Amino acid sequence: MSPLLLQLLMFIDLQFNVVFVMQELCEIPPSFDRLVLMVIDGLPAEFVLGRDDRPPSMVIEEVMPYTQSLLASGMAFGYHAKAAPPTVTMPRLKVKDTVQVDYNVSRHLGDELNRTDWNLLILHYLGLDHVGHVGGRSSVFMGSKVKEMDEVIKMIHLSTKQFQDNDQGRTLLVVLLPPGCLPWWLVMHYGLQMVVSDHGMTENGNHGGSSYEETDSLVLLVGLKPKASDYPLVTRSTIHQVDISPTLALLFGVPIPKNNVGMMIAEAFDSLTDDQKLRILELNSWQLLRLLQVQIPGLSCGSLSCDVPSNDQWPGITECNGSDEEMLCCLFANAVVLHKSWKSKRISWSNDGDEYHMTVLAYDNFLGAASKWLSGRATYKPAGVLIAGVAAMVFSCLVFIGLLFRLDQEVYPCKVRHLSDVKDIVLKCHFDETYVLAIIFILVLSMGSSSMVEEEQYIWHFLTSTFYLVLLRKAVQSLIARTRQNLISLIKEQSRSSYIQVSSIILILVTGRIMRGWHQGGVNWAHLPDISKWLQQAGRCYVKSIQLVSWVLIMSLGVYSLFSLQSRKCSALVIGLTFLVPGALVMQHIIEYQDTSFAASSYGSNSTVQIIYTLLGVSTLGAFFGVPWLMPVPRPKILSVHSGSLSSNFLADLRMKFLVVGFRDSIYVIGWAYIHYWCLLQLLLQQPTNSMPVLFLLVQILASMCYCSKGGMYLKQWVEVAGLYYLGLAGHFAFGNTNTLATIDVAGAFIGISSHSTLLSGILMFIITYASPMLALLSMVMYMAIKETCAPVNAQDVDIGHFLKMTVSFPCLVPLGLNSIVLVAYTIVLLLMRNHLFVWSVFSPK
Repeated sequence: MSPLLLQLLMFIDLQFNVVFVMQELCEIPPSFDRLVLMVIDGLPAEFVLGRDDRPPSMVIEEVMPYTQSLLASGMAFGYHAKAAPPTVTMPRLKVKDTVQVDYNVSRHLGDELNRTDWNLLILHYLGLDHVGHVGGRSSVFMGSKVKEMDEVIKMIHLSTKQFQDNDQGRTLLVVLLPPGCLPWWLVMHYGLQMVVSDHGMTENGNHGGSSYEETDSLVLLVGLKPKASDYPLVTRSTIHQVDISPTLALLFGVPIPKNNVGMMIAEAFDSLTDDQKLRILELNSWQLLRLLQVQIPGLSCGSLSCDVPSNDQWPGITECNGSDEEMLCCLFANAVVLHKSWKSKRISWSNDGDEYHMTVLAYDNFLGAASKWLSGRATYKPAGVLIAGVAAMVFSCLVFIGLLFRLDQEVYPCKVRHLSDVKDIVLKCHFDETYVLAIIFILVLSMGSSSMVEEEQYIWHFLTSTFYLVLLRKAVQSLIARTRQNLISLIKEQSRSSYIQVSSIILILVTGRIMRGWHQGGVNWAHLPDISKWLQQAGRCYVKSIQLVSWVLIMSLGVYSLFSLQSRKCSALVIGLTFLVPGALVMQHIIEYQDTSFAASSYGSNSTVQIIYTLLGVSTLGAFFGVPWLMPVPRPKILSVHSGSLSSNFLADLRMKFLVVGFRDSIYVIGWAYIHYWCLLQLLLQQPTNSMPVLFLLVQILASMCYCSKGGMYLKQWVEVAGLYYLGLAGHFAFGNTNTLATIDVAGAFIGISSHSTLLSGILMFIITYASPMLALLSMVMYMAIKETCAPVNAQDVDIGHFLKMTVSFPCLVPLGLNSIVLVAYTIVLLLMRNHLFVWSVFSPK
């Protein structure tokens, strides 16, 4: 062990008894002097080893000839390494370049391989993962990138072989595929750090779930003792990623990380004697036994022997059953008994080969059972804490529901004096109100099915469209009823409002259907064609045209909506000008820097994007603080001229009306500023093909606002707010999001960031992922301005608090109430499904 390695060991874990552990390991000499760790990000195991007893495809074999020759000759051992989900990583680089990022790793490799002043060489290649994200597994660049990696493996192997032929030591080349982050279980306590992957890739190049394609990573050991091999044997060799750490530790004669739960890879130690092989199995078992003693305080293990039976003859081993603790202790005891028996016979020169294999099998049984039990223990949580958390969530849910019920009774008074009146209330309840509640009920029921969670986008598209069909039916019925009456001026105005309502809902349904076909999403039908795939195939010019059209319409809607304000047009003009500056910069960025694959493609755009971020942030704060100052509540002249001759009731009513008008004008402008700036931000951050869904969602929200403003009091506020909220959730899936971590747009989270920042990247990732729900919530500010609330009967009984309660409460409480119901229901479902096969791929990401 090098002095630096020993210093790092003592610095990281001073409490670890280094001397004792090194004494344990002194019987096993290090098998290698140097380690080359080659990390190829995103390469699935089946690219190299094949799948299901089938060799890899002819295309891959042709572009990886050297690696395939190593496997065929037995110079390399390959394994399917099962990764532990969720297979998501947090990259620190922008995920587009496929050439320079790997060239920077390889350009000094030749010089380093010829030097002898190092013990550990780590190479992290990211280009292949970038290729997958850009074009999927079948990308036209995949073959050339795999061939490039094969050439690197060839260079390293030939160099290390020459190093060994010159008697300069043995070098182990470890190819860990694929990589991405620094898992906790590979940060060894003695300073040796290894960066490995925890994922593969799906057909479209993404990762994050627990599917076979995402968890099937590769471990390739080059430089072990040559051994005859064949593909059927190789493709059936499966290990876990946690097995890498103890294997490398034992190969290099250093302690196994004390918190590692893996078991050694047996084939890596074929060059050792039988006695040494059993010794490393014993060391691995002791290490897992220590972890078991920590997790099971009552486990009785005297001198690490777990109450070994006194009978040292191997036929005297017992059959292990009973509780987990008893079974684990029994398995360890059997291994120790057999090992002692084998040692005694070895000393007497009557060693039995069968007994050796029985001892190895006994250790393997204990290691497998202990590793599985400890891995499952990592997700164990005390039942009391879980119950307390669920109880707190249920309490908050009941509080929100109670507040909503109380507020509904105040705004829409209904006398309930006897239990018999409940039946009449249910019968008189409007169908739209019932359907809003039915949506939540249907969603809660669907959460118990993994398939329904995977394809949740279909639920939201269907339920939201049906909800607006219900409103369309109601608007058409109202229109028919009004046209049958006498066409006096008042009825004409009401009929006009009904026509506007019908047109608004039709617009929502049409744009909703287009958004439904923009991304297939989900799992089972994600491969089917959709509009976004067609645009990507059509080329950059089509996507750029879509972006520019979306930008023009969003800017036009923003300016027009401000100029449509009846009062304070000068103030609205000043605010409208503030829309143009960030809007122009966004258009410049779209034209110069964005392409069809990723939202940003050049580091040169960082300065422009940072200016846009600053302008949008300052403008948003300016709208909140500056609009009330630019648009103060007017004081009517009649108050100063005739205040002495007017009644107090009339003056109070007049003041209230002017206050309401001033409040609504300010809130209208502030709300629209929020919506407009958010849409500009999405044009900057979203994938270029998502620019049109941003526009469509904006059109849907404005059409819903128009419907609400013409609805009067016959449609309850909480129903309208729920409709807006449902639009945001349906739009979330229309943007290509799903309930899998693989669809999170990580690339956009680094737009405009010069250096890595977890906080800033996390904020941008949140903005991109929850663009649609957040836009719906921001639109609630504008909704407060356009919705006519119930007028008070007596102005003297009204104060500012009452007015704000009538205006603000529903837009705030309805989303909180709906979210709380869904969150409580899904938390309970998640706890019930914690042992489900798809808990990490479906329920946990949701």
